[in-house]
Formats: sequence, C-alpha cells, structure tokens
Amino acid sequence: MTSFEVDQIAERVRRYYTLVDDGDVQGVVALFADGAVYERPGYDPIVGRDGLDAFYRGRRVIDAGRHTVVKLVVEASEAAVEGEFRGTLKDGSEVDLRFADFFRLDEDLLFEVRNTYFFAPMV
Repeated sequence: MTSFEVDQIAERVRRYYTLVDDGDVQGVVALFADGAVYERPGYDPIVGRDGLDAFYRGRRVIDAGRHTVVKLVVEASEAAVEGEFRGTLKDGSEVDLRFADFFRLDEDLLFEVRNTYFFAPMV
C-alpha cells in the first residue's frame, strides 16, 4: 500500500465524521458500499445503504454533536479510530463519550464494514 492510498483512506474516514456532524445523510450513505454492514451496540446489524439511510434519518438516538478523531491508524484496507463525541441526544440529554471505530474498505474506498464500540462502565 502506498502512502497515497493510506492518505486517501484517512481522508475518507475523516470525511465520514464531518458529514455525520453536518447532518449530510446522503453524503454519509454514499461513503458505504451497497452491501455494507454496520454493527453498533444496542442495534441489530445495519445492512446496506437503505438500512444506513433509515438509521441516520430516524433510528439514531443522537440529535447533534461533534466527533473528534484522537487517533487514526490505517493498515492495508482497514482503519481504526479512537475518538471523542460530544453532543445532544434526541431526548435532550447531553452526551460526552469516548469511542472506537473500525472500518474495512473495498477497492473503491467504500466502507464495507464499520464496527463501533463505546467506552462505558459495564463491570
């Protein structure tokens, strides 16, 4: 993998967060492959562009906020993100949390898989 490809993947991942934070659902969904799978705690797997569109337009509990990428690592066709999110949920409550995201991209630099994990006390 060339440094150009690594830079393209990093740019694509950073663009994802910008589009989400701007509320550009069409732009977000366009970053995913047709058969993409997104796994997120508390939800059944979100499959395909139609599923992603429905999630971002209605099922997502976040109303608004901003993601901050703290660390981004790219290797081969995968990217790992450590980040922070601050915002407001649809019920009006404020949220301030850390997260980790893992992306796998296809040859067209579209997201095939995205897995999200949140830092929360469990045990």
